[in-house]
Amino acid sequence: MIQDTSRWRMPWWPLLITLLPTLLLAAGVKHVDHRHWTDRYDRHFKKYSKHYFGAGFDWRWFKAQAIAESGLRPTAKSSVGAKGLMQIMPATFEEIREANPHFRSVDDPKWNIAAGIYYDRQLYRRWSEHIKGKERLNFAFGSYNAGFGNVRKAYRKAEKKDRQVLSWKQVAGFAPGQTRHYVRRINKLMLKEQ
Repeated sequence: MIQDTSRWRMPWWPLLITLLPTLLLAAGVKHVDHRHWTDRYDRHFKKYSKHYFGAGFDWRWFKAQAIAESGLRPTAKSSVGAKGLMQIMPATFEEIREANPHFRSVDDPKWNIAAGIYYDRQLYRRWSEHIKGKERLNFAFGSYNAGFGNVRKAYRKAEKKDRQVLSWKQVAGFAPGQTRHYVRRINKLMLKEQ
């Protein structure tokens, strides 16, 4: 006699969603709180996140961004001249410094982090008219990586396709591949152990 057990079967997708963070961690994904990453600069990420985004904002987003940018190496320098933890171009740092004359040097980790988070805030504000919530942060990160104009072009292409753009996912396919990878990496780094 065969028993009908179909009523006891659980759909597979809720289990996958529940286990995904654990599976990714087991596969070697190092989230932002992983012991692999130093906490040496956390006080700066906390301070400037609070200053530019408010007390309730999760400062770890900016640490994840610095990991994606430089692997948390304060002496990192890109082939195009971007410097430090947040990989800021010296000319961009000077523009930021006009509004923040107390920022001393792009080479100082404290001021590099402060400038990067300040710049994130400027980009975050630029997207406020179009995008809400966490999605707006993805657009700010995409703009940090590819430039606001390039992400705006991608947004317009997505608008032509979908009419109403509500998420980064809708725009990602029109953004440069490096930018898609960058935003995806920051989001993966924000996974936490369960």
